Amino acid sequence: MRILLGVPGGIAAYKAVELARLAVKAGHSVRVIQTPASLRFVGRASFAAITGAPVLASEFEDDPAKGAWPGEEPGSHTPISHLALIERADVYVVAPATANTLSRLASGSADDLVSTSALAATCPVVLAPAMNGLMWANPATVENVLTLKDRGFHVLEPEEGPLASHGEAGKGRLVEPDVILHSVEMLGAQTRDLDGVAVVVTAGGTREPIDGVRFIGNRSSGRMGFAVAEAAQQRGALVTLIAANSSLPCPLGVELVEVGSAAQLAAATETAFQAADVLVMAAAVADFRPVAPVGGKIDKSAGVPSLQLEPVDDILKGLAAKKSSGQVLVGFAAEHGPSTQRARGKLEAKDLDMVVYNDISDGTIGFDSLDNQVTLITHKGERQLALASKQVIAGGIIDALVELRSSGS
Repeated sequence: MRILLGVPGGIAAYKAVELARLAVKAGHSVRVIQTPASLRFVGRASFAAITGAPVLASEFEDDPAKGAWPGEEPGSHTPISHLALIERADVYVVAPATANTLSRLASGSADDLVSTSALAATCPVVLAPAMNGLMWANPATVENVLTLKDRGFHVLEPEEGPLASHGEAGKGRLVEPDVILHSVEMLGAQTRDLDGVAVVVTAGGTREPIDGVRFIGNRSSGRMGFAVAEAAQQRGALVTLIAANSSLPCPLGVELVEVGSAAQLAAATETAFQAADVLVMAAAVADFRPVAPVGGKIDKSAGVPSLQLEPVDDILKGLAAKKSSGQVLVGFAAEHGPSTQRARGKLEAKDLDMVVYNDISDGTIGFDSLDNQVTLITHKGERQLALASKQVIAGGIIDALVELRSSGS
């Protein structure tokens, strides 16, 4: 695996040397890039000796290896240094990711080789923050981390322990190099096992109009569906993401279709489903809608209106009745309480191949959270995915999808 290691200027930069050593020892091909500030903590010679490759610290300097990785012959021309390495990297890891680095990446800054490479990356990017505990807890840093997670960066949160300042301790200590390497290997091990497979993912929450201003809706942010779409695309799938009322950025390489109501979601999904190999119905679709929505705005001075509701057609059940041989259908079951019984009932009643169940009574997971904990239910049994980021959960869902396709279920 080709690992590009970006090293910003922080006291924990010395641990990046150990990370490089462990990665090379494990058989990976490693190239290192540094910020000018990092050279005050660790010199190029240390990384060059370990990796067997030149180290770059500026986007303006030529690469003596001409973009080649250890074990490869140099190219015939000198490439653009800030693009050549990231273009062929399997994983890009930034360690230690300082508070300043996180801020610049969150703002889309590209003023050194480390940040420029992150902006141009199409491979998974792992950020391993390290800083003073007060800096980590600062609202600006908290917001930057949330922004980066939303954009698909994999953040390995720092640990509790002694910090650089004498006598200080707290959360801000860089996770150990072997832990970083394990996370990098997990991401890099992803194969293109969905190459060319047409995957449709729905995400977000529908809004059913009461009048021209008000609506019935739900708390779904779309994070889980967006993460599934991104994970499928990274493994080679041709992904169509049908998003209802979500403000999240569309993952790179994914076709986005924006909808509002359940009726619009149904129409878009039915069209896309005709050419799909896999449908993942992660959207939170309304069960009921107003019978007679008002075109303008209801005047509150007229008193409290009477709101009559009607059921919304079950989109997934309707599509399951039309599915052809080889198509895989996945539904989501957000249930209030730790029981999979209702979720398994949906699997059978709707003739699905898999249901992803999560307990929304736990406020730390599910709607609008960054993490999730789910149970994958198929006709062959159940598999629990432990509490993790929604990106990690999405990877587990894709793993199960691949198994379903290979088994013909």
